[in-house]
Amino acid sequence: MFWKKFLGLAGEEEAVKFLKQNGYKIIERNYRCRYGEIDIIARQKDVWCFIEVKTIAKTAAESPFETIDRKKTAHIENAAACYASEKKLGREKIRFDAVGIRKTEGKSEIKLIKDIFC
Repeated sequence: MFWKKFLGLAGEEEAVKFLKQNGYKIIERNYRCRYGEIDIIARQKDVWCFIEVKTIAKTAAESPFETIDRKKTAHIENAAACYASEKKLGREKIRFDAVGIRKTEGKSEIKLIKDIFC
């Protein structure tokens, strides 16, 4: 369990750096409410982005994105609605993105999917 938590935290740090390099402004990390957690909340231009980060080790057969199932999607969407209500985002544009990271022998392969829930 410790390894999985460490892998996830390291992946989130890498994702933040990657997102900043790609024009995202990080607003909040690890937002929690009764519906679940959102790893990263950011803005890219005039769009609010709710971002899920998935990090896997080389030995994992699946893609990091394959681990985002319907249940996880529902939690993220509900948590985003809670955040939007809390912050009074009203009719602001929102988008759900995901960052997938595969760690291999000290190197990371990072991919970004915008509008992952479309």
